[in-house]
Amino acid sequence: MSDTLATISADDLKDKLEGEHPPVLINALPRKAHAATHIPGSVNVPVDEIDRVEALVPNTDEPIVVYCANAGCDVSLKAAHALEEKGYTNVIDFEDGYAGWRQAGYPLVGEKR
Repeated sequence: MSDTLATISADDLKDKLEGEHPPVLINALPRKAHAATHIPGSVNVPVDEIDRVEALVPNTDEPIVVYCANAGCDVSLKAAHALEEKGYTNVIDFEDGYAGWRQAGYPLVGEKR
């Protein structure tokens, strides 16, 4: 495992998502948590189902941003390392998760946002 995993701030993530080539945004939390609250446009791939990413994102050079609940949650880190082990070369961890997204003033979607 590399310790050189790239991270991103909420503001930079928002800019990238609105850019010409937005990254694939993956919520690595369980389905129930994703249904309750998530960043708009993100897809839910629970960390224990990370193999599903190969079907969703066949290009291993595609930028992928993974996130979970907050900076104290290590699920996105586990997902990022799993993706790197699968050969994905452009994986970024949004460490602050949806809590950091909300704190930055951006909207969340879901049943309990």
